[in-house]
This record gives sequence, structure tokens and C-alpha cells, in this order.
Amino acid sequence: MPQFMISVWHAPGTQQRPLGPYDSEEAMLAAFQAVSEFNEFLQAEGAWVFACGLTAPEESFVVHGANGAEPTVMQGPLAEASEHMGGLWVVEVAVAEQVHDVAARASAACGQRVEVRQLQG
Repeated sequence: MPQFMISVWHAPGTQQRPLGPYDSEEAMLAAFQAVSEFNEFLQAEGAWVFACGLTAPEESFVVHGANGAEPTVMQGPLAEASEHMGGLWVVEVAVAEQVHDVAARASAACGQRVEVRQLQG
């Protein structure tokens, strides 16, 4: 069965804010509840593979050790971007077209835009 990554994206600095992308504590708690219910739906449907949130991109580091060179480690995200991934689900569906509905539910649950990409192999 095809597997897809559904990723949630945020503007830089969003994850450093006390409520993340949410305007109020109530909105944040409602999103947490909706995401929990969405996760339960995925598990009940047999579509659940994996899900997680990510730390802020400012907490990331980049390792480069190509061509046998001594690896270097640098603080910060690899690329400057207008948005950064804040979390993801990996889901499995019987037919690829089903992921559209699953992604719509994911977006509604977290209240954010999501990107869908099929896993290879």
C-alpha cells in the first residue's frame, strides 16, 4: 500500500512563541484535541504508520561529511526558508487518491496548511 508523509509547516519563529501558531490557549487546546482525535481515526482505519512534532528549526544543526572529508557540524537550519516543517504524519492508504481526504482531515485537525509527499520504495 502506498505511504505518504503529511507535513505541517510554520513561519520562522512560530515554534518559539508560547502558543506556537495559535492565537489563544483555547485554540491551541482545541487543536491538540482535534489532532488526538485525528490520530485515533488513523489508527482505527489502519492508516497510522508514524507521527511526531519537531523542535524549532533554530534548534537544528547541519552535518556535512561528503567525499570522505572530516564531518563539520553547524548550528541552525540547512536552508533559509519562508516556512519550516513543524511536524508530520506518515500514513498508509489502500489507494493513493485516499490521501487527499486524509490530508484534508490533518489540516483541519491542526489548523495549519499541510504538504503531502509520497514515500519512495
